[in-house]
Amino acid sequence: MKEESFTCRTSSGEETINLGLRLGTLLNEGDIVALAGDLGSGKTWFTKGVALGLEISADTVITSPSFSLMNEYQGRYALFHIDVYRLENVSDFLDAGLDEYLYGNGITVMEWADRWPEILPGRSIKVQFLILDEYSREITLSGCHPKALRILKQISEEVE
Repeated sequence: MKEESFTCRTSSGEETINLGLRLGTLLNEGDIVALAGDLGSGKTWFTKGVALGLEISADTVITSPSFSLMNEYQGRYALFHIDVYRLENVSDFLDAGLDEYLYGNGITVMEWADRWPEILPGRSIKVQFLILDEYSREITLSGCHPKALRILKQISEEVE
């Protein structure tokens, strides 16, 4: 299938969280969200929103797992939040056993997923963050799997 995408802008961390929340409410077990963007572009804020959409308590502190590589949170489904920023190559990713989360139960959100796109399953929803200024972001969601396309269509209709 052909990849489709839509782009929106957020002008605060709260709006970025709300976009993640919209996505999180539509995710089901086995879904993968592949995040890409520079440091400070909003990937972890977006993940906080996904967590809220998965009914993870608003009191739960969602942090980037830059050093632990993976943080797990419990909600409607388990959320596996992976950050591959510190890994050198795909072998490091595989040696850490992180590939199991791409094919397991729960929802996987992976930061810096653009480093090795070849490891991402075709059903992944890609989210690209572009910094426009201190607060504003351009966020592009894309995918090609039929389920991803349905989710993207629903979110784009809600955002318009």
